[in-house]
Amino acid sequence: MSSYSITEPSSRQKWAAGTLVIVYAVITLLPLVWILTTGFKSPVDAIAYPPKVLFEPSLEGYVNLFTTRTRVTPEQLESLPPPASWYEQIVRNRDMVIAGPSRYGERFLNSVIIGFGSTFLSVFLGTLAAYAFSRFKVPMKDDLLFFILSTRMMPPIAVAIPIFLMFRTLGLSDTHLGMILLYTAVNISLAVWLLKGFIDEIPREYEEAALIDGYTRFQAFYKVVLPQAATGIASTAIFCLIFSWNEYAFAVLLTSGTAQTAPPFIPTIIGVGGQDWPAVAAGATLFLVPVMVFTILLRKHLLRGITFGAVRK
Repeated sequence: MSSYSITEPSSRQKWAAGTLVIVYAVITLLPLVWILTTGFKSPVDAIAYPPKVLFEPSLEGYVNLFTTRTRVTPEQLESLPPPASWYEQIVRNRDMVIAGPSRYGERFLNSVIIGFGSTFLSVFLGTLAAYAFSRFKVPMKDDLLFFILSTRMMPPIAVAIPIFLMFRTLGLSDTHLGMILLYTAVNISLAVWLLKGFIDEIPREYEEAALIDGYTRFQAFYKVVLPQAATGIASTAIFCLIFSWNEYAFAVLLTSGTAQTAPPFIPTIIGVGGQDWPAVAAGATLFLVPVMVFTILLRKHLLRGITFGAVRK
């Protein structure tokens, strides 16, 4: 009789699992690859049917993303001096001239300020609240935790009209502060619940030993608990940033100029004769970069955070 292990998968199971992972990865990455390649197509190739897989790369989409252009007559074009840069030459090839920079850079900067600002506030306040729920005897703790969790059960857009009226009354419409506070309010419930689970896994004996050595409660929290909870904090920060970075509905409703973020701005990029799909794809590609870099930098913490507390001795 051959030996059989209930814990070690067979070679057939490993092959099946590997195949499923590869298929899932291809299906997941295919839209991202298509967006990336569309950013390097010309406007004609971007709307070609059937879609072009092989094409001549062009930076026209990125040029259109960062500039505003205006069409001129052939006579006016001939009277202009030679183009001073390669991107100006690309625009001239379309019988157009650069009128000035676009607003994509401003909208991208707004996303950075609002996304990372709300993430910092969510994690900061969520860590303090989670520590209090984990370590202290809070009256009606279970009811309060359920109330905090219940805020995630309702779609945020369901309260869009009351929030719009409140922001208009308080003067927070189309402001960075208003969007940071709003995204913090939405994210803090997730932060509290995730971080409470991580802090619960940290033995209380560490803090008790620190208190015996003369540390204050705050020093014990800062020097003992926070380093141990770094994995959970990093994981929570990634999830909070993803929501704040990609949020669309509130950004459309509550911002229009000063604090408008990139998600509602990218679909409005118009080219000659309609939507400028290479510029839209270029904007979407660049918009993905900060979150990808942030996630890659914290990937070790994220993987540890997913499995934290899964195995007990």
